[in-house]
Amino acid sequence: MCSCIVWRVSTTLAPAPQAAPTTAAPPRRRTRVLALPEARWALVSLLAFLAALPLDLGGAPVWTHGALYVIAYAAGGWEPALEGLRALREKTLDVDLLMIVAALGAAAIGQVLDGALLIVIFATSGALEALATARTADSVRGLLDLAPTTATRVRDGGEESVPTAELAVGDLVLVRPGERIGADGTVVEGTGEVDQATITGESLPVLKRTGDDVFAGTLNGTGALRVRVGRDPADSVIARIVTLVEEASRTKAPTQLFIEKIEQRYSAGVVVATLAVFGIPLAFGAGLTDALLRAMTFMIVASPCAVVLATMPPLLSAIANAGRHGVLVKSAVAMERLGEIDTAALDKTGTLTEGAPEVTVVTPVAGGDVDEDALLALAAAAEHPSEHPLARAIVAAARARRLPLAPVEDFTAAPGRGVTAVIDGRTVHVGRADSPEGAETTVRVTRDGALLGTLALTDRVRADAAPATAALTALTGTAPALLTGDHAAAAARVADATGITDVRAGLLPEDKVEAVRDRERAGRKVLFVGDGVNDAPALAAAHAGVAMGRAGSDLALETADAVVVRDELTAVPAVVRLSRRARRLVVQNLAVAGVFITVLVLWDLIGHLPLPLGVAGHEGSTVLVGLNGLRLLRESAWRAE
Repeated sequence: MCSCIVWRVSTTLAPAPQAAPTTAAPPRRRTRVLALPEARWALVSLLAFLAALPLDLGGAPVWTHGALYVIAYAAGGWEPALEGLRALREKTLDVDLLMIVAALGAAAIGQVLDGALLIVIFATSGALEALATARTADSVRGLLDLAPTTATRVRDGGEESVPTAELAVGDLVLVRPGERIGADGTVVEGTGEVDQATITGESLPVLKRTGDDVFAGTLNGTGALRVRVGRDPADSVIARIVTLVEEASRTKAPTQLFIEKIEQRYSAGVVVATLAVFGIPLAFGAGLTDALLRAMTFMIVASPCAVVLATMPPLLSAIANAGRHGVLVKSAVAMERLGEIDTAALDKTGTLTEGAPEVTVVTPVAGGDVDEDALLALAAAAEHPSEHPLARAIVAAARARRLPLAPVEDFTAAPGRGVTAVIDGRTVHVGRADSPEGAETTVRVTRDGALLGTLALTDRVRADAAPATAALTALTGTAPALLTGDHAAAAARVADATGITDVRAGLLPEDKVEAVRDRERAGRKVLFVGDGVNDAPALAAAHAGVAMGRAGSDLALETADAVVVRDELTAVPAVVRLSRRARRLVVQNLAVAGVFITVLVLWDLIGHLPLPLGVAGHEGSTVLVGLNGLRLLRESAWRAE
């Protein structure tokens, strides 16, 4: 039986609905599969086919399965038939109508089962396309939900709640603790720590004082801020990220248009050739049945099924193999693109690093009365009531050493200054040192005003980061680049640990996109690896994008071509190697499929190809190339050569 698979990619993004409440994280909204009409029709077609199949193969009377086949044809074929007729009205011939004609032609010569299977596969392909489009739109809506719907505007000494869309450049906005910032702007009063990982990828909240810039959609953790709006909300960084994702997705459209042109020409060619094969012998006196049989045989052997299946089994087998090893590749097109890359660029926070701080060095003051364990235990006790990421890291380090934590009294936390607590009757203060721009974060611990020591915290580099970058270098012939929104010192530390020399730090999302496009304009095919919302535009702009799945944002996971579920960075070069093997098998299979189709078509045109032999030859080539592609399911296909 012949099964043609049509792969179509849509980049349409639906408009955003109402956003989530200001202070709450936006809910993740995903379109349900059966909410899509395409999915419902495909399901009806599939169920009818599955019900008819055992009756047909079991030799039951035609009336028992005939009606079920009619339902399968109608449910799965009415929409592509309608689209095909609309295309005809516009004087174009697309693959939708060709597939319907092929299915009806198969039924006309008694191959009802083959035609029904073709309809079912085609309907399922359309449903998958609709689902992919809906999920992409869901992700973009989720990103837009990061920006609050309302903001507190300060005017004439009073406060008023207004929609963020009504904010204008120059407005003064009050942002309370726990609220999301409504517009890009500059702090004019107040101090607070802002979680802006969605924009810059920084793993720790950033201390914001008067004169510092803040971004719409970022979360103010502590301290009230008064922000002067610097950009129209429609031009905010978070809004530009959405635009960049849409624009980068559209840059892939020329390839899609090229495929559509090929499909139109092929469809027209097959239809014209089939009519000629039917009409010419008939005009010279051939019998109607013989002419129809020859034409239907031609349509079957000229079908692109063998060519399509020559391509799909290697790619789908590679997808399945990658899935077993924790890498979800979203489509055969994505798998093929991964094997084409010739350079790589990686994000830092959450990609090359774990994305969370950890205590790396405990340094008591020389000659002091506390050792490392005592210093860490004292700091952890003071920080224990706090929910700050640094506090959690310090407490985790103390628990890892199984240090007892003393009870605290009079705990207070001051934005930007740290925490203060009374422990055993003495005042302990834990706060950041004055140099937050270094490669590590330094925390000072004092007791009754006297310095006891310092703790150094860093975002830990993944254990497999260096092997992964070395493997990517070997695969592409070029060392990867590091593109990060974090500061230069932190980027340099990670680069030194991973052997990367090409480092660009302090990048906003559009800067990462431009860095990727610079390499693309130079003729390179870039693989970008990231995890955050701020990485989504670069993931979309790159030739291929891979997202780290454990801590990855919804938008990054939806935008990327592949997701590393287990957060094993060495899986990235492994899936690139697997893709290259799949592409080599595709070339082999295309050669085999092309030879079979050419021989069978010429046989039918020049000689007399019996229908059973034509079907056997066509299906034989399909089975051959399919089995060849299934070689990539083996465990050995994943391992390095």
